[in-house]
Amino acid sequence: MKTAEITEASIMRLVHTFYDKVRTDELLGPVFGRLLDGKWESHLPRMVDFWSSILLRTGSFQGNVYGKHMALEGITAQHFVHWLRLFKATVNAQYTDAAAAEILLVADRIAGSLQLGFFGERPVSLAQIAHMDGTTS
Repeated sequence: MKTAEITEASIMRLVHTFYDKVRTDELLGPVFGRLLDGKWESHLPRMVDFWSSILLRTGSFQGNVYGKHMALEGITAQHFVHWLRLFKATVNAQYTDAAAAEILLVADRIAGSLQLGFFGERPVSLAQIAHMDGTTS
């Protein structure tokens, strides 16, 4: 059943569901696994705190997301396309349209910022992915 409200519990479910998919994903799994194998149980609560801070303004996350991600090697635009597709599908499966749109807007902004850091430009957005898929963002 989809939820209409973004809550701490729904964010926890989203983060755990999404990263369960990432861990087994052929493209994304190795990227995340290089840094997080054996550390997922300590990392996932930080991800919940991050998304709660962003979506609910809890202030529960302290850290340098941008700096940590810029330290990753081998990231390509294809990784972002795949991450955004997988995240969008996970969000849309768990939230009603309005709540999903709110979360995806934030995710798209974060992805854009990270892409600028990696590539000096933004090669892909959710809107472009939706266009490629023939769906709406």
